Amino acid sequence: MNPFQPRVSCLLLALVVAAPSAAHAADIGIISPAEAKKLIEDADAAKRPIVLDTRGGYKDYFRGHLPTAHHLNFDTLRGTDNGVPVQYLPDGLTKALLVRAGVDKGRTHLIYATGDKLPNDEILSATMVAYVLEKYGVENIRIVDGGLPEWTKQKLPVTQEYYGNKQGALPEKGKPEIAITTDDVVKRKAGAVLVDARPHNEYVGDDDVWLRKGHIPGAISFHWARLMEKDNTHKFIAFEKVKAELEAAGLKADKEILVYCGTSREGSLLRFYLKHVAKYPNVRLYEGSWKEYVSLKDLPAEKGEPKK
Repeated sequence: MNPFQPRVSCLLLALVVAAPSAAHAADIGIISPAEAKKLIEDADAAKRPIVLDTRGGYKDYFRGHLPTAHHLNFDTLRGTDNGVPVQYLPDGLTKALLVRAGVDKGRTHLIYATGDKLPNDEILSATMVAYVLEKYGVENIRIVDGGLPEWTKQKLPVTQEYYGNKQGALPEKGKPEIAITTDDVVKRKAGAVLVDARPHNEYVGDDDVWLRKGHIPGAISFHWARLMEKDNTHKFIAFEKVKAELEAAGLKADKEILVYCGTSREGSLLRFYLKHVAKYPNVRLYEGSWKEYVSLKDLPAEKGEPKK
């Protein structure tokens, strides 16, 4: 027997496993619960996805979750920096947390949460984690459309058994360009569309939340929830049904679009929809968002409706 044959065979097997099938082709988007279930139950364990439960409440995970779901609390990816709360963690810490959660360059990732009624809605947790994975170079990401509420509505199996992923491996190259800074916002190009994804009352300054009231001058208002079904705010409305509404607001595919919100979660959903559902080519997220912007007292804020 050829002594090199086992090594060659193993190499060929690794290449076959690493090569994405049509069902696992590199893509970021949404997936139905039924299709997600098929992936989770794939007879070939190497083709099964990494399933991430992104809910902030660990007791919710204990009460029941998707089979093989690893709990990755979205807020472990953020912390106070220079006095500003819920800022994204430095690269080294973030990478360590993602690797520990099993995030892997060669696998498909299914992300979900629950809380399908406003205002306590954790679809924002799912899109925030999807954003972080994309920023660190992961190319296979699907958000389960409808989240856990739709999963259980379809009577698909849930479990209380804990599940922990093996340590993952991140891609060597990330996509830091999908993030923008305060400076990028202030010095944005003429023609770029800056959009505030918060509820309209916060945009005009009628709230008890923020250090300063209002919005970044020049920003338009488009609340993220306008893109989600009323009876389940984890379920995305088809692009064809909201295209006219988006374009009427100034959110068009040929524009450079810069998104922000309060802490970046709402903005992550609006960006996810525009980039990965509507397939707009140039959409980026201001990570620091309003909570960082208002801490910089030399920067102007505008209250009320935008000036014509």
